[in-house]
Amino acid sequence: MPQDLIGINGVALLLLAFLLNAFGWLDKSSRIYIMLNLAGAALACWASLIINYLPFVVLEGTWAAVALAAFVKSLMGGDNKPR
Repeated sequence: MPQDLIGINGVALLLLAFLLNAFGWLDKSSRIYIMLNLAGAALACWASLIINYLPFVVLEGTWAAVALAAFVKSLMGGDNKPR
């Protein structure tokens, strides 16, 4: 099912960001970390929309919105380190 592939890829990106940060290989303020979260949450949100599962649409949509705000902040010279 396409929604499964979309969701698996989204969750994989979220878990990759978590793993890289947990082991100190990627700082949470890096743009790569932020983009992994943004892409992963957006894909997971999309998969949740396809299957009409509103709780995860809200969760992943919020996660993606926060990651997008963090990315824009980093581009505008916010607290995030330039990458």
